[in-house]
Amino acid sequence: VILQCPDTTFHGIRHRALITLLYRTGLRHGEALALMPKDVNLEVGSVTVLHGKGDQSRTVGIDPGANWIIESWLWRRSIAGVGDDAPLFCMTSGAPMPYGVINMVMRRNAKRAGIEKRVHPHGLRHTHAYELMMEGIAMPIIQAQLGHKSLATTDRYLSHIAPRQVIEAIAKREWEP
Repeated sequence: VILQCPDTTFHGIRHRALITLLYRTGLRHGEALALMPKDVNLEVGSVTVLHGKGDQSRTVGIDPGANWIIESWLWRRSIAGVGDDAPLFCMTSGAPMPYGVINMVMRRNAKRAGIEKRVHPHGLRHTHAYELMMEGIAMPIIQAQLGHKSLATTDRYLSHIAPRQVIEAIAKREWEP
């Protein structure tokens, strides 16, 4: 629902592309804002983060379903005259996009959709990780996608966001005293 943005302006297409990228890659907000157009290879399905947490670089995957949204943004920014020397997500002038804009956009879209719980960019990272886990993706791949140094961090991360799964699994157990 947060992705359903009917706004076809420069800003609307940019916001939808950024939210899509965050959701479909699990990148941190700051990692996404630091991307340059050359860092995204939709043909291969990869995004290269040059300065992740701890100034670590990594390459992550992006699924083909996100391509047309990212391609729409790349096309829109090119017709606005934004060059490849500007950050991927930028203002019409090519200046970097302010950090707080996407928080505001997500809150506004959530309100329009009737979502009362708090929404934020990091929540998309959590959703991405949870969906990968539910699809049966191996933990080391989820770890690499999220950029965690330790598999224990990924395990804690997923345990924190998936307590419902634990509760449901335990509730199915049978025992007769």
